[in-house]
Amino acid sequence: MTHNFILSPFEFFVLHTRTRFPFRYGIASMTDVPHLFLRTRVAVAGESSFGLTAEGLPPKWFTKNPNTTFEQDLPEMLQVIRHATTLAEQIGNNPVSFFDFWRELYRRQMAWAKSCSLAPLLASLGVSLVERAVLDGLCRLAAEPLHRLITTNRLGIRLREIDAEPGDAQPADYLPAAPLQTCFVRHTIGLGDPLAPGDIPTNERVDDGLPQDLESSIRAYGLRYFKVKLSGVAEHDFSRLLELAHLLERETAGNFFLTLDGNENFATFEAFREFWQRAQSQAGLGGLWRRILVVEQPVHRTVALSDSTGAALRAWPDRPPLIIDESEGALGDLARALELGYAGTSHKNCKGIVKGIANACLLAKRRHEGRCGILTGEDLCNLGPLALLQDLAMMSLLGIEHVERNGHHYYRGLSMFPPDWQKAVLAAHGDLYACHDQDFVHLKIQDGKLRLGSANVAPFGVQPLLDASAFAPQPMPAIPERGCVVLDQPQRLGME
Repeated sequence: MTHNFILSPFEFFVLHTRTRFPFRYGIASMTDVPHLFLRTRVAVAGESSFGLTAEGLPPKWFTKNPNTTFEQDLPEMLQVIRHATTLAEQIGNNPVSFFDFWRELYRRQMAWAKSCSLAPLLASLGVSLVERAVLDGLCRLAAEPLHRLITTNRLGIRLREIDAEPGDAQPADYLPAAPLQTCFVRHTIGLGDPLAPGDIPTNERVDDGLPQDLESSIRAYGLRYFKVKLSGVAEHDFSRLLELAHLLERETAGNFFLTLDGNENFATFEAFREFWQRAQSQAGLGGLWRRILVVEQPVHRTVALSDSTGAALRAWPDRPPLIIDESEGALGDLARALELGYAGTSHKNCKGIVKGIANACLLAKRRHEGRCGILTGEDLCNLGPLALLQDLAMMSLLGIEHVERNGHHYYRGLSMFPPDWQKAVLAAHGDLYACHDQDFVHLKIQDGKLRLGSANVAPFGVQPLLDASAFAPQPMPAIPERGCVVLDQPQRLGME
């Protein structure tokens, strides 16, 4: 049975965060990132609860324009988020079911973004943040975890209205009967990350109680799954991959798997095919190549779903499993990718919750029919406890067994949060977090795995209702009835 709800206005708060060391991916290096919190109150039948979510706003992922600065990109991100919450407040002003609410929010947000020439991936961020905050509130009101609301379809999700292929099926027809109890951590190896202790210049050592290089991380966490970022410069990548192959073979006794992330760094699939075939012939890379599970987003999003890409993929019958990531900004992008010859897509909460569920059902249907359908779990440097645990709750629900996690590596646990937040998270999620000898709470990775039990029984991954008003209120730009906001001065989100 679905329940109608109404929404209160959204509140916004911000926490300035700084990475332990730069995370280089694609054309950006992440160091200073605003962490934005959204809070609303959800009411059902006279009872109400806060719903809370959060997201870091990283440079050059939602849009990959090398001609703008992060200070120029931030106002656009805020504009998109504010527009989505303004729409949500309008739609949720009268009682509405979750799926009807989402469908109307998505329709209006994407129409507005198209009229403003905003990237669908960026527009989806606004929708996703609203989805997560509302779902958190609904789960708390129902006193039920997310997977129960989804598998019993109390949110009223109608898959046919997202993609015709699943027909009248319910999410429970394709999703796992129970959430996963553990998942493997797939460790990100950024373009500038040191592979061994000797690779770290003395003046760049952090010495903060957590491993900094890959070798030390494997020994500390028992890692077996890895994600390798490619630069697209063949000789540089081959040299680094060769060094990586020796290290992984040595440190894991050959027991490892990896994915490659092309970071949109190849101009065409013909260029990537040439890279792939050259790599296969490189001495010393054979063992590494046999352990590659999937290749993510080799070409830029502007050409990834083009007819020319389809022709290139059809001309490469023995291609590796290829998935889209940044290219999946809107509904229908996955179906288009599968038609062209891709094997699937990634799930990230920032791309959408309902969309992620629909994608998982579509790909599961294809697998049941003996066709290829890959869904991976990827990370936008998710930082606990909110963004990370809500993301893990989704990965568990969707049955994704190994998930890229990198927030724990580029941030020093939960040390940037107040002590009472850290204590509350540790008390409620002792299977996922531990207290470090240096007195901060950090993610607990054992034998390369995360234990998901406490996230699975929590409302939407997070048990305590944390008070985001501990952080600075973030003024959001006003959105006019029509057209897009132009900000004369970039908003720094407390980054001075």
